[in-house]
Amino acid sequence: MDQKAKITLRGVSRVFTSASGERVEALRDVNLEVSDDFAPDGRDIGECRVLLGPSGCGKSTILRLIAGLDFPTAGEVLVNGRRVEGPGSDRGMVFQKYTSFAWLTVAANVEYGLRLKGTPPGERREIVDHLIDAVGLRGFETAYPHTLSGGMQQRLAIARSLAVRPQVLLMDEPFGALDAQTRNGMQTLLLKIWDETAATILFVTHDVAEAVFLADRLYIVSPRPGTIVEEIPVPFGRPRDQDLKELPAFQELEALALARLRRTGGSGQVRMSV
Repeated sequence: MDQKAKITLRGVSRVFTSASGERVEALRDVNLEVSDDFAPDGRDIGECRVLLGPSGCGKSTILRLIAGLDFPTAGEVLVNGRRVEGPGSDRGMVFQKYTSFAWLTVAANVEYGLRLKGTPPGERREIVDHLIDAVGLRGFETAYPHTLSGGMQQRLAIARSLAVRPQVLLMDEPFGALDAQTRNGMQTLLLKIWDETAATILFVTHDVAEAVFLADRLYIVSPRPGTIVEEIPVPFGRPRDQDLKELPAFQELEALALARLRRTGGSGQVRMSV
């Protein structure tokens, strides 16, 4: 079984210079390795890893480095053993802010990346049709993004990212702006789609319950300069539903993760909400 790492960060640091010339150290010596997991029958089932830390600790910067939207000041970032030199179709990214193309319909948004790849029209239609069903947007194919609710816009963003079948899906607090009920629904939807696609997901949040619910492994990130201070395995099997959050074992792990966060110090916001 090939256990080659999908994502590797070695000694990664990132320093920015502010408009006033001040040196801002966002990340310091971040080391991370993510490999896919496999079912007993040998089927690749991906992994869902979560970066959990207070707001402003550099979690989003880590995702941007993996996406190829930014570059480290020191160290190296690898995807499938190759140094990241820019964005690529092997990586998809979903942001907290809705990022669909306002001038395209729902169906055209999902199809956009497939057109760029040169996917044949028949195959494009099949993929778009499947993903619109998967994210619950059937009946909204001809709607434009501004007519959709926040949750629906984020469903569209996920479908658009998955259309090109990325090996790695990077998610930067994608449910942070949603109300609690919609957020719960989106968490469940993400797990369903992840099970179907076997993509490797790296998810950023400062919501402790969300992190424990989604993750196979949690990475605790310290306040700035951000670094990974602890890795916590999550023992719950799959599939999962929202009832998991009511179990004592879930709440114990949630309390443990919060305690580890508090141990790192800092004043950034964390949430214990959903």
